[in-house]
Amino acid sequence: MSKLPKISGQECVKALLKMGFYFKRQHGSHIILRKDNPFAQVVVPNHKELDRGTLRAILRQADIGIEDFKKFL
Repeated sequence: MSKLPKISGQECVKALLKMGFYFKRQHGSHIILRKDNPFAQVVVPNHKELDRGTLRAILRQADIGIEDFKKFL
């Protein structure tokens, strides 16, 4: 199993935008991104460093593998 990188919320958002997600809205420090086909919506906290469990949950909700995600960082 590949190790998750330590990244910030902004870095995560930038990678997801490259993968076809778009900015839907923001509520406080949480950025909501959406992808229409296939439908997926994820909430990314805009923190200096994301916990690995939080990043793992974001990738699971977006149906993205760790290796695929690393390519877009």
